[in-house]
Amino acid sequence: MATILTTASAAIPAGVGAVVPVLQASGITKSYRRGIWPRRHTQLILASADLTLYPGEVVGLTGENGSGKSTLMKILVGAVGADQGTVARTGRLGYCPQEPLVYARLTCDEHFDLFGHAYAMTHQAMVQSRQAIYEELGFARYADTRADQLSGGTLSKLNLGLALLADPDLLLLDEPYAGFDWDTYQKFWGLVAQRRDVGRTVLIISHFVVDEDRFDRIVAIRNGKTAPR
Repeated sequence: MATILTTASAAIPAGVGAVVPVLQASGITKSYRRGIWPRRHTQLILASADLTLYPGEVVGLTGENGSGKSTLMKILVGAVGADQGTVARTGRLGYCPQEPLVYARLTCDEHFDLFGHAYAMTHQAMVQSRQAIYEELGFARYADTRADQLSGGTLSKLNLGLALLADPDLLLLDEPYAGFDWDTYQKFWGLVAQRRDVGRTVLIISHFVVDEDRFDRIVAIRNGKTAPR
C-alpha cells in the first residue's frame, strides 16, 4: 500500500535555498482486477509513476482515455489507495473530482456551509470566500437552489467552488471545466492565473490540452508512467 504523508518535512528533504515541493509522489503503482471467472485478470493502470509539484506553478496532466489520470489524482488526494509508492504533501488541499460529489437536497449555500465546517473555517471567512466565488464564477443567483435542480454547467461551478473555498495551497482539478460556457471558461483560467501569482499550485487533468501556453509544464501518462510532454 502507498504511504501518504500530509506533513512532508521528513519525506521531502530540502537543502539550503532549495524549493520544497508541495507534493511529491514516487513509485505509484496501481492495478485492478477485471472481468469474471474464469477470464478474470489483473490490469496494470499505473507502473511506478512519479510526480512532483512546486509552489506557484500550473501543471497539466494528460493522457489517453484509461491511461490512469483520474486514478493517479485520486491516489494523490487519498481517495484511492495505491498498491505501492509514497505521496508526501504540504499545506491545505483542494480537490475537484470529475464527477461532482454533492448532496442532491442541499442548496449551494448549504454546501459551502458544510464544507466550511469541514475545513474548520470561521463563519465569516466562509461567507467571504463563498461570496467571492459566486461573483468570480457568476452563479450567485443559485445560492438557494438545490443541487438536483442545477444545470450541468452550474453544478460544475459549485464543484469547483467547493474546491476553492478554503484557499488551498494545492488545487487538484479533474476535468474541471466540463459544461462551462466560453465566458466561464475564461473566468476559470483567470482564477488559475491568480492562484499562480500568489504562489499557489494547480494540477489540471485533461484528455487534451488546447491552451498549452497557460501551463508552466505538462506531464503525460503513457503505459502507466509519467513523463514530461
